[in-house]
Amino acid sequence: MLLKLTILPGDGIGPEVTEQAVLVLQAVAEAFGHHLELEQKTIGGAALAASNDPLPADTIKACLTSSAVLLGAVGSPAFDHYPNHLRPEAGLLRLRRELGAYANLRPAICFPALEDCSPLRADLVRGTDIMIVRELLGGLYFGEPRSITGDPGSRIAINTMTYGEPAIERIARVAFDLAMKRGKKVLSVDKANVLECSRLWREVVTRCAKDYPGVQLSHMYVDSAAMSLVQRPKDFDVILTENMFGDILSDQAGGVVGSLGLLASASIGGPVGVYEPVHGSAPDIAGKGIANPLGAILSVALMLRHSFELEREASCIENAVSAVLNEGSRTADLIRVGETPKSTSAMGSQVVGAVKELAAAKRRSA
Repeated sequence: MLLKLTILPGDGIGPEVTEQAVLVLQAVAEAFGHHLELEQKTIGGAALAASNDPLPADTIKACLTSSAVLLGAVGSPAFDHYPNHLRPEAGLLRLRRELGAYANLRPAICFPALEDCSPLRADLVRGTDIMIVRELLGGLYFGEPRSITGDPGSRIAINTMTYGEPAIERIARVAFDLAMKRGKKVLSVDKANVLECSRLWREVVTRCAKDYPGVQLSHMYVDSAAMSLVQRPKDFDVILTENMFGDILSDQAGGVVGSLGLLASASIGGPVGVYEPVHGSAPDIAGKGIANPLGAILSVALMLRHSFELEREASCIENAVSAVLNEGSRTADLIRVGETPKSTSAMGSQVVGAVKELAAAKRRSA
């Protein structure tokens, strides 16, 4: 198969982790007989520095003519004083909108080898396997009007949360469809006791559930869900929620399973999916060679599964990551006192090696 991709390394640790993810992708393509066509473009702070635009026209064009997009990370404190439309994050929001990526999938899985990396007791996190389905194109991040007005000392800031029934229904169906392939449970998270958007959300999700009689639907307020996520994380299957709540809860889930550096994500729904680690640009550790590349590498697995329907190849990457962790390899965010961390490149190289070994074993047994 031809895998035509646009690579957006982005900012901070983005280029470091993306490089390792591409090396793993190349190993998989070689092992399974696929052809890669890669084009690299800029986004975020890197694009601003080069062209004063966080999402240049040639980047959009490349993404729209690709089969999928692999993104590193976006954001840099160097641009904090820029107006909203010129901040690095504005490029990411525009990219999602241009590609119609309304569904963000964020799995949070506790690898058995990393049970002791969670701040929670091992018996609490053991077996945790959560899929957070986050609506990505609505809510406070996109709502209008938005503004800061007035004189210094008496300014007023306005953000608007907006959701329509069609947007709620389409993301709900993504969650229910995923649940049918998993544990057949959907928890819809809202704040229906105080927000009109959440009341509509709950009503529409409840209506959609009637088309999925095999799936158990429950509802929970976001504050209660946040508490339950650390009290009994392995009870969750699919969590369905709106944009901001999903942003927050998925980061919390990263802490529960050991590190944000482990979390991959898929932004799908439009003609081209965007795949990226959840961790952000982490400018404080950029260039030090200590970032965890596993979130980016696992994002490649999601890409192979959701954009190309290559389940065998996706599972090979996930099994390779698990094998490397089982061997005791850890980056700095995962080590315990007295352990020596692996560098970003060393961890990536080990996953590449594990991919090759697993693929070779599969061929021998075929």
